[in-house]
Parts: sequence; C-alpha cells; structure tokens
Amino acid sequence: MQAACCSSGYIQSKIKMNDTIKRAGWTRTLGLTVCSAAIGGTFQYGYNISIINAPTTYVQRFINETCVKRWGTALESSQVTLIWTFVVSVYSLGGLLGSLLAGPMAIKCGRKGALLLNNCFLFVSAVLALCSRSAGSFEMIVLARLLVGVNAGVSMNVQPMYFGESAPKHLRGAVAFSSAVFTALGILMGQVAGLTEVLGSESLWPYLLASNALPGLVQLVTLPWFPESPRYLLIDRGDRDACGQALKRLRACSVFTDEMEEILQERAGAGEARAKTLWELFGDRSLRRQLCTVMVASSAMMLCGNDSIYFYASYIFQEAGIPADRIQYVTIGTGACEFTSAVVCNLLIERAGRRVLLAGGYLLMACWAVVFTVALSLEGKVPGMPYLSMVCVFAYILSFGMGPAGVTGILPAELFDQMARPAAYMIAGSMMWLNLFLIGMAFPFIVNGLGQFCFVPFCGVCVTGCLFVSLALPETKGRTLAEITEEFEKRNKKGLPKYEQQSQSLTDPSECLKISEISG
Repeated sequence: MQAACCSSGYIQSKIKMNDTIKRAGWTRTLGLTVCSAAIGGTFQYGYNISIINAPTTYVQRFINETCVKRWGTALESSQVTLIWTFVVSVYSLGGLLGSLLAGPMAIKCGRKGALLLNNCFLFVSAVLALCSRSAGSFEMIVLARLLVGVNAGVSMNVQPMYFGESAPKHLRGAVAFSSAVFTALGILMGQVAGLTEVLGSESLWPYLLASNALPGLVQLVTLPWFPESPRYLLIDRGDRDACGQALKRLRACSVFTDEMEEILQERAGAGEARAKTLWELFGDRSLRRQLCTVMVASSAMMLCGNDSIYFYASYIFQEAGIPADRIQYVTIGTGACEFTSAVVCNLLIERAGRRVLLAGGYLLMACWAVVFTVALSLEGKVPGMPYLSMVCVFAYILSFGMGPAGVTGILPAELFDQMARPAAYMIAGSMMWLNLFLIGMAFPFIVNGLGQFCFVPFCGVCVTGCLFVSLALPETKGRTLAEITEEFEKRNKKGLPKYEQQSQSLTDPSECLKISEISG
C-alpha cells in the first residue's frame, strides 16, 4: 500500500513537471531549431562584418600588386583606399538586394526552405574569395562580398520571421532575440578568426574570407531535420496536418488546442487573401502606423553609431597605452561585450518587455555619446581621458546590445499578420541595409568635418529613437497579434476627428456584428 502511494506520488510529480515544461514551451527541438537556423543565419551577418577588418592591409597590397601586373603602374594610396572602401561597402548593397529577395523566397520556399536555399550565395562567395589571389583578380573579392551580403540580407529577414512564427507566444521575444545573440557571437568569432595566429596572416587571408562556408555547411546538414514554421504551413499552405505535426515536435506535447485555435483565427481573418506586396503594404492605411514604427526603428538601429564606434576602438586603445601588437586581442573584448549584453537581454526581454529595453538602450547610448564627446574634446588636456574613452566604447556597445540590437528585429513579426509579414521584413531589412551603406560612406566625412564632435549626430539619433519608441510603440510582450492590432487601432482613432472615428466604427466588422446582434 505504501509502495503504491509512493509510486502514485512519483507519477503525479512527473506529470506536474512535464506540465510545467510544456507550459514553459522550451523543448530540445525548439532549441536545436534556433541553433541550426541561426548558425547559418544571423551568425553570418556578424561574422562577415568582423572578418573583413583583419586583412585590410594585405588586401590593399594585393589590389595594388594586381594593378602593377596588369598595367605596369601602381595605384595612388587614395585610389587603393577608394577600391577598398567599395569592397567593404558592397556588402551593404548585397544586403539590400538580399532584403528584397527575402520576402518572395520566404513565401515560395517557406521559412526553412529560404534559409537552406540562401546558402547557395554563400558557397559561391567562398569559392570566389578562395580563388581570388591565385586568379590575380580583386574583382572576385568584390563579387564575393556582394554575394555574402545577399546571404546576410536574406537571413536577417527570414530568420526572425521563422523564429517568431515557431515560438510559443510567451517565448516569442526570447526566441526571436536569439538572432541578436548569434549576430554578436558571429562578431566575436570573426574577431578570433582574424587573429594573426589563426587566419589573419598575409598567407591565409583568402581562407579567412572563405571561412564563412563552414557555418553554412553546418546549417545545410542540420536544418532539414527540423520542422517548418507552423503558421506558414497552415496559413500559407493550408496544411493543417503538417502544422499539427510541427507544433507537436516544437512543443513536445500532443495538446496545443489554444495555439492551433489562434492560428486558425488568423487564417480565417486572412481568408483567401494572398501575401501582400511592398506597394500593397505601403497603401494599406490600417497598417501605416505599424509600418512607420518598424521603418523608424530599423533606421535608428543603423544610424545610432554602434558600427562607427568600432572605427574608433583601435585608436582609443592605442591612446590608452596598449601596445600595437596587443590591440587585436583587446578588440576582441568589444565583441565579447556585445555578446554578453545580448545574452543578458535575451534573459530579460520576457520580463522587462520590448519597449523598455528598446527605449532604455537608446537613452543609455545617448548619455554615453555625450560622455564620449567630452572625453574626445578633453583628450590631451586632462589626464585619463583615453581611459574614459575606452570605458565609453564598451558602455556604448553594451547599451546597444541590451536593446536595439535584438528588439528591433522582433517588431515586424509581432506587429504584422502572416499576409503582411514578409513585405514588412523586406521594408525593415531594406531600411537597415540602406542606412548601413549611407553611414559607412558618410562617416569619414563626418569625422573630418566635426572632429571630436562626430558623435553628436549619433546622440541626436539615439534621443529621437528613445522618444519615438516611448510614444509610438505599445508593449507587445505576451500579447497576441489581435491584441496588438487593437492597440494600434485605438491609437489611430485618437489622432482622427470624431466624425472619422464614427465612420471607422461603422465599417469595422466587429462593430457591424454587434449592431446586427442588437437589431436581431
């Protein structure tokens, strides 16, 4: 009898533990899906931004030597710099092209299929980079950077979409934010790979530029074993059985009635509608506020100066007295800093919420931009300023990683329905890459024109971003798409005259249903 009671108690405790795990939503399949998609996705974005810094001198020398062999004359330093600037900047143009391809690829091939197909650009890029020196063609490096940019542009849009549609509601932010964690991890690993002792030497730089094929190969081998987005399977393809199987694997349980009901409601709301095009999304007045929010947030993320702070890092570390041959090791600390802050934010996002982290991140960045400007202005006049500048570099990167780096990518998945989401990600991605290209081209002129005050414009962007997010973005933590849309509709009506509010109420289907019930 006592043994039976003990056995019964053990079984009940196991049932409770399993129920807790199911409610938590974290499963091995979901975690492995995230890792498999991200290692060949946003990891590549961070990795390819990072690895291009180490071989700068070697590639510039290769460009000059190639021109001497072809035409018998060496280029001037300004011409070599111009070609190298184009090599670096063409990555952003490729990202812009990839953003425009991401939507159609995600619709036709599915979220998982688009990520797998995206590796074609990566492998061609790796072959071009690997063969560039033996072929004596720096143009192959340019084309390789363009193609790897296309790869990054597609993955930066499709991966958060895939994560947002595969995660349970209460973990949507944490799962989607893992894209930022893998971006930061990619930056860190790129800095490590670029060390002189690893692949950063003159003899190995083609292998460094081609090393991005390894994460892509890992994704190509592992991702096919994991399920497609359940929402894509049911809403886009209309395959309820496949959706049920995907949910069963991702949730590790056979009971997911509420989630299936929510997806069915979204499908019923979409009706027979197809996915929206860019122009249809721009023309939809009911989504204008959401679209404006995403566009501003995506632009602010690239215009806030986080990428530019890396430009100053080596100079600041040198001024702080760090030996030149040791600066490459200290620079790894910046990547580790962003990775650490992204991991911490991933743990906080479902507690603190999106708006708090996003607005708070911009506010902290604005404050550190002011301190950084003061430190640069007093450098050489007040002792210790280089050390304060070094603190500002790490603090600025930490603040960026704690909010804007990850929360921005979640917004299109949470603010738009299945029919509008691919086009929304195309627009958000295009804004990010276009602004990244513009800031990369304009930053040298900003430095030359403003000198130690070069971070004042970035401070203005951060202040504007903080105010806009605080006023325009409702909190989306733990809320369904219907609840978020309702909140935006309330905000839209507040800005309209009373007669237009009444007109919208009469044409709102829910209001018409209430009127018909009353009259019946």
